[in-house]
Amino acid sequence: MTVAKDRKKDGQDQKAEGPTIKIDRDEYVLPWKGNDKMVFLTGREIRMVPDPPIDEQRDLFEVVPGGSDRKIEDDEKVEIRDGMRFFTAPRQINPGRGRYGEAPRRRSPA
Repeated sequence: MTVAKDRKKDGQDQKAEGPTIKIDRDEYVLPWKGNDKMVFLTGREIRMVPDPPIDEQRDLFEVVPGGSDRKIEDDEKVEIRDGMRFFTAPRQINPGRGRYGEAPRRRSPA
């Protein structure tokens, strides 16, 4: 899949280029697949859009305006719409260390 990153829509033929999506604040213009004006991608295919691709150690989420963001699984098909936004987050977060590598402070009993 050929993807144009950070391409502005002003003055360009969006019908030829396809929908624009954002992943972690970077903008990508996706191609249409043949004559079909709908684009469906799996979570795995969305992960391949950026260069380098999104690491398997990160989860992929769709931003849902006014609702809870939705985790996208690798084998899940997503209908891509112009202006969709996605973000990634670490798959596993290890608690236990405070800022700057300090151990968390324990509060003394009152």
